[in-house]
Amino acid sequence: MLHVALWEPEIPPNTGNVARLCAATGVRLHLIGRLGFRLDNRSLKRAGLDYWEAVDLVRHITFEEFEQAIKGRIWCVETPGVKSYTRADFADEDCLLFGNESKGLAPTVREKYAETLVGIPMPTGKVRSLNLATSVGVVLYEALRQLYDW
Repeated sequence: MLHVALWEPEIPPNTGNVARLCAATGVRLHLIGRLGFRLDNRSLKRAGLDYWEAVDLVRHITFEEFEQAIKGRIWCVETPGVKSYTRADFADEDCLLFGNESKGLAPTVREKYAETLVGIPMPTGKVRSLNLATSVGVVLYEALRQLYDW
């Protein structure tokens, strides 16, 4: 099983869309730290539609608690990333970790996981980052393609 983790997400519709992706793909979703919304938020539920019951959701109060729960590698998806996500060699039990919408991941996390830090190329250079849910979809489906030879 693959895992997707969101560190302190701020925008309910993004988290709802990621939850829907996880329900569709059978991937466990981890929400870490202080959330920018309540889990019963209407926007969050609306974005996830009626799929919340199909989401394998794990809530972690601390980053350390999250790290202990993951058995595979933690891939940090961040902008910028020196290595493209297409160059990563994803494996079963790996976790794709995404930072929050305004700040990304903490520098200490990026440093600790420098070996597994990847990014999504944005060749025009006209934007700082992609939408969180879009980024999760792009990288998640590449990892699934690798695992299941799609």
